[in-house]
Parts: sequence; structure tokens; C-alpha cells
Amino acid sequence: MGEMPVLSELNAVVLKIEVAPGDRVEEGDTLIVLESMKMEIPVAAPRAGTVAAILVEEKQTVAEGQRIAVLAA
Repeated sequence: MGEMPVLSELNAVVLKIEVAPGDRVEEGDTLIVLESMKMEIPVAAPRAGTVAAILVEEKQTVAEGQRIAVLAA
């Protein structure tokens, strides 16, 4: 299956990073919480795997479609 990028679904600010590289996650687990228009939007793991990389930092602004994390099988 290889690596799978996790993308931001909207323009937002990274509010909180819930996982670290090397963490094992299940499908649906929250990886990162984004904030847009005073709403918190959790970004969930699209599948089970290991967090290979977190590509953003807290308080960073991200664009729609931007890679924010990478999962490995």
C-alpha cells in the first residue's frame, strides 16, 4: 500500500497536532485539528497505519489540498 498523503480539506490554521511520527493510528483517529472561522475541524486518518511524517506546525496556516501529514502502511 505504501505511503498515503493526508490533505487539508480547507484553508485553515493548525490548532493542534494530536499524533507524532511513529505513532500507530486506526482509520478515523484524529491526526490534526484545524481551525477555520472559529470552528474546530478534526482531520481523521483515512486508513490504519503508522504516521510517517507531520508536515505542518501548530499555528501554521494551511491551504486547501495542502499535504499536512503522511501515513505509511
